Amino acid sequence: MSIWTLDGRLKNVQFACSPGTLKQLAEHRKGETDLIERDGKLFLLATIDMPEPEVFEPKGFIGVDRGINNLATSSDGDNHCGRRLGRYRRWQARKKAEIQAKQTRSAKQLLKKRARREARHATHINHKVSKTVVAVAQCTGRGIALEELRGIRERVTVPRDQRARQSSWPFHQLGAFIAYKAKRAGVPFVEVDPAYTSQRCPRCGHTERANRRTRDHFHCRRCGLAGPADHVAGANIATRGATAWVFVNMPDPVPA
Repeated sequence: MSIWTLDGRLKNVQFACSPGTLKQLAEHRKGETDLIERDGKLFLLATIDMPEPEVFEPKGFIGVDRGINNLATSSDGDNHCGRRLGRYRRWQARKKAEIQAKQTRSAKQLLKKRARREARHATHINHKVSKTVVAVAQCTGRGIALEELRGIRERVTVPRDQRARQSSWPFHQLGAFIAYKAKRAGVPFVEVDPAYTSQRCPRCGHTERANRRTRDHFHCRRCGLAGPADHVAGANIATRGATAWVFVNMPDPVPA
């Protein structure tokens, strides 16, 4: 690469990246590249314009329910547990409190560095989860359905001691990762209404708050269906995703 400097342009500057990234840069790079410095390291931010593959017709849908303890639970029963991420964030919160108590200039710089590290850690986990979900959908010829969570902080109230956990939810980022990875792989993707997905029975359709007496367990009071609440929510999301896909792709009515 070449870089403009105060002393002129530097040419043939070497950079390192993975073979896959190098292939994408060679085939799809578009526009200029930004050079940034982060924690003493230099990075290149390049823009690439990837062609979008044609979306295939799904044989069904995988519903993905997102939560605090379980980051993502699919309608197939696959559970991506978030307890490890929760322990990491609680440990980071304790360390932040210790550093903030010092109230020094170096402490503020260290807090910024730790915040970036925590964000990178959450991003890495979300990339792994989203990659797995999209790979399963692509291999089985199904689409992906997620619950639409915009405005959840305004709709959902939690106790004071859990407000920090709610504010640090990486749900939006996880949903964005699944959406763009699905689009890049040609996997159908839809967002559905999340209302009562954890209280509705996927077998008989009975919806009642008493169906979910505890956070983790679901038991239908009409037909007796029981199981993990997140799994039941994922099944309901998958059903709504299939219905939404039909309406989205319905042909326009013929004018009279």
